[in-house]
Amino acid sequence: MGTVTIGVSIAVPEPHGSLLQQLRQGFGDAAAHGIPTHVTLLPPTEVDAASLPAIEAHLTEVAAAGRPFPMRLAGTGTFRPLSPVVFVRIADGAEACTWLQKQVRDASGPVARELQFPYHPHVTIAHGIEGEAMDRAYAELADYEAGWPCTGFALYEQGPDGVWRKLREYPFGGSAVVPPQADRLGRSTLPGGR
Repeated sequence: MGTVTIGVSIAVPEPHGSLLQQLRQGFGDAAAHGIPTHVTLLPPTEVDAASLPAIEAHLTEVAAAGRPFPMRLAGTGTFRPLSPVVFVRIADGAEACTWLQKQVRDASGPVARELQFPYHPHVTIAHGIEGEAMDRAYAELADYEAGWPCTGFALYEQGPDGVWRKLREYPFGGSAVVPPQADRLGRSTLPGGR
């Protein structure tokens, strides 16, 4: 069956998600078009495709134990010079994100892994671009604010084209939901879709 690259994250809802993605593209981040705006719970992780059912069952359990919480973004931060990233800060919801990512990566679970850096929940708005553009992203979004009730998270797979596609949504206290808009290959599952 081979391997797939997956990630688990909290999607930034509309209209905030599209706005931040467009701004990220505008700052010159070429990868932005393929990365939905999100807060990472599990960074890109290569797994055996055959392990997906066990991973999905694990994520269903994590979500069942979770509860909705307020999420609020406010201002900017950066990981420079350690890592070339500028981000929007999580002002409310960081503790809940930290708890969730620990549950997702639990040592007894199917996606146990160590992180390259200590976990710090954030929304990336610039990554690996020129310093001047990173400075502009940091300054232009310094007063940015957005908030919403976080009600779950999702499992994504990175396609061969580098685009991240949602496989399943995991509402807190509920069971997994397959998004109707696309299958794993990005084909529409709606009537008349391709």
